[in-house]
Amino acid sequence: MKLDRDEALARLGRHDHGILCTVHAERGVDAVPVAFVVDAAGYVGIPIDRVKPKASMRLQRQRNLEADPRATLLVEQWDADDWSRLWWVRAQLYWEDSVGEIGRREASLAGQLADRYPQYQHQPFEKVLVLRIIGLYGWAAS
Repeated sequence: MKLDRDEALARLGRHDHGILCTVHAERGVDAVPVAFVVDAAGYVGIPIDRVKPKASMRLQRQRNLEADPRATLLVEQWDADDWSRLWWVRAQLYWEDSVGEIGRREASLAGQLADRYPQYQHQPFEKVLVLRIIGLYGWAAS
């Protein structure tokens, strides 16, 4: 059954990780698991942190967004034994460069990330990507 926007947004907000899909100019879809938060105004914050090892702080997802600001965040619940519990939410996103108002939103989302994830309590962020929700779709088995 199709989820209404409010229910889809609530499920997205409660989920603690998802799959971020950006567009790579040559490979097409680039999908990576991410932690995230959603604010009351419909913006998603995705951290680029200094906690996990990385070859570079300028991640491919950021380069992809700079070339094409469209993205998708997918969250889902899977239950191999009880398919009546299956659901998914797909948020269509648009990357906003962190200047002006978006810069303040980045700081707010960084605070939300620090509150939600113990690993981020000291805000070890190189950057928080700010993406605006422009479409929201969801489905649940029951």
